[in-house]
Amino acid sequence: MPNNKYSAGIILLLAGVVILLGKLGVFSFLGAIFWPLLVLIPGLLLHVLYFGRLVPAVVLVPGGALIVYALLFIFCNLFGWDKLRYLWPLFVFGVAAGLYEYYLFGSSRNRVVFTASIALAAASAVFIVLPLLWSWGIYAIAIALIAAGAWMMLGKRKRW
Repeated sequence: MPNNKYSAGIILLLAGVVILLGKLGVFSFLGAIFWPLLVLIPGLLLHVLYFGRLVPAVVLVPGGALIVYALLFIFCNLFGWDKLRYLWPLFVFGVAAGLYEYYLFGSSRNRVVFTASIALAAASAVFIVLPLLWSWGIYAIAIALIAAGAWMMLGKRKRW
């Protein structure tokens, strides 16, 4: 009988601590910070299952995409969700990364999968660079004009 009292005491003590931590907001804080792990862990698990030879190579497509998405979510958690307005093309890049892994580690080297992954990655890169050019492009043009003018003024007349 004394063991039952001891076990019941431990259970009551743990329940009280969990309730107290919940009321203090510890679990909501941890959930708000670490929720991207709920996306990262399945992606890593799919990779472990493939490299353990338990599932076919096609699971690398969602596995790669989930890992890229989780890293994007972690970045946005740390630096602000307003950055997602520029980083949304990484959702397309996640699919490209998964397809590339499937091409790289799959049994058949299907050229269509490789081409699709490269095309999606290139489209993602273009859509990340274009907003940067729109916001910083005028500065790049101004610097290029200043450099060209200085080159023309200080260089030999034969060059221009």
